[in-house]
Amino acid sequence: MAKALPDTILRRAGPDDAAKLALIGSATFLTAFAHDHPGQALIDHCSFEHGAARYAAWLDKPEYAFWLIETPLGAPVGYAMMSPPELDIEPQAGSVELKRIYALSGWQGAGLGRRLMEAVIEEARARMASCLYLCVYTNNPDAQRFYERFGFERVGQQQFMTGNVPFTDWIMRKPL
Repeated sequence: MAKALPDTILRRAGPDDAAKLALIGSATFLTAFAHDHPGQALIDHCSFEHGAARYAAWLDKPEYAFWLIETPLGAPVGYAMMSPPELDIEPQAGSVELKRIYALSGWQGAGLGRRLMEAVIEEARARMASCLYLCVYTNNPDAQRFYERFGFERVGQQQFMTGNVPFTDWIMRKPL
């Protein structure tokens, strides 16, 4: 029997949410990759890429968009980030990238990923984006299947740095 989870609230993140995004970003990245990424590389990556200052800078840019899923008490349990594409392939003109989408492990399987993905796709379409890209770790078949259910297909691969350690990601694209 599935664990009953409290109701959650999906909302757009704003400038005051940098600390929440940093907390959930570090927690979910560490949880997702601690099994096969070196500890110091994870710490280095989270310290910079998931620092509150990094999120605050992105939140100031209109081409970036963030969503938070929180409990009714305001605790962050998931988030998504959409940005201009940063890929090792030439993206189609007018595209955007789903840069991050994560939920805390205890909250996975409760539909949070679907809600976040639907919000990102809706925003990408509202911005008249031609395609939505994302990168996913080649050793994460569950995430790959999740993205394929939304119509994403592999179109390339690239290196992803965690600290100073390279890993390989699939580049996936969904025409809009």
